[in-house]
Amino acid sequence: MTVAIASVKIETMNDERTDLERRAARHAALGDPARLRVVELLALGDRSPGELRTQLGIASNLLAHHLGVLEAEGLIARTRSEGDRRRSYVRLVPGALAGLVPEPRLSARRIVFVCTGNSARSPLAAALWAVTSSIPATSAGTHPAARTSPAAIAAAERHGLDLTGHTPRPVGRTLTDGTAIITVCDRAREELGASRCTHWSIPNPGAIGTPEAYEAAFDDIARRVRALAPHVAA
Repeated sequence: MTVAIASVKIETMNDERTDLERRAARHAALGDPARLRVVELLALGDRSPGELRTQLGIASNLLAHHLGVLEAEGLIARTRSEGDRRRSYVRLVPGALAGLVPEPRLSARRIVFVCTGNSARSPLAAALWAVTSSIPATSAGTHPAARTSPAAIAAAERHGLDLTGHTPRPVGRTLTDGTAIITVCDRAREELGASRCTHWSIPNPGAIGTPEAYEAAFDDIARRVRALAPHVAA
């Protein structure tokens, strides 16, 4: 019995030491001003390495080093663009910071969520926003589809949201003073330009077409909406 208890104590101490070491490594990764700035830039949305390089004013090889350090510690992740297929987007890993950096802030009288067709991701985002924040929100597309995706309507219905009255519309009709654009589609982001938008790189569920793909997109959008909504002020 004594041996068993001692074993448990040793394992617990090892677990605690591992956790301390892990957190210390993340603090060390954030200890460089350039890497901390990268994390701050990603606090509201995803960015391409080119955008990060321009913001930081550093060479591509140095940025690659900093991104490698952050990725090795599980702070960021990279995905390939579904738009031009050449560039990638860098995002914060959910929960990786745990209060280690300043909270993001966004000022907006109105939010417009934009994807290419305005048939799935952007209307889902607007519907989720409407039940989370008092800031008004709508959705639009750079090339609106003929109708809302039936699979997106079904996904919304499974979560108590109604998209049956939604009709895809062009983004130009939605932009007014004080509007903040959040692109939820790589193609839309690349068409509208980085300077105008906050970006969420959400994979296109229509590329797979299964209910599981739409659920994954819904969950990703819902998590991002919950994270951002408390930090938006009119």
